Amino acid sequence: LKMAGVNKVILIGHIGKDPDVFTYEDGTKRISFPLATTESYRDKNTNEWVDQTEWHNIVGYRYLAEKRIAKGDLIYVEGKIKTRKYKDKDGNDRYITEILAEKINMMAHPKGYDGGSSDTHSATPKNSQTTATDSEKSTLPEDDLPF
Repeated sequence: LKMAGVNKVILIGHIGKDPDVFTYEDGTKRISFPLATTESYRDKNTNEWVDQTEWHNIVGYRYLAEKRIAKGDLIYVEGKIKTRKYKDKDGNDRYITEILAEKINMMAHPKGYDGGSSDTHSATPKNSQTTATDSEKSTLPEDDLPF
């Protein structure tokens, strides 16, 4: 009996720089960009909020390369982790871990964005809170984190 493995990644974060789009000779397009995910926790010693940011290398092919996304956009990415080997300029083996995207969905443009007629922010009800501001964080219950 052979057990099947699962390699599934779901990320929500902000694009770190405008995506690079590359077109291969056969017409296949490839998009790549860094994605930042930030988690916050309260430091038990100082009682201060600490942000912990992780950077992910996102890669997508074909129709995903047609997505109109840019630096600062908040996006949802679903895919799998892939590690690939390449040679550096000195001929040494190097490894890079990437997220091979299967889905990329826009969640919100950065404040001040005016690149479209539909305003993504107006679709969010006024009373819903997705992230707490610094002043709101002080009233949130303390997490049971080991640090």
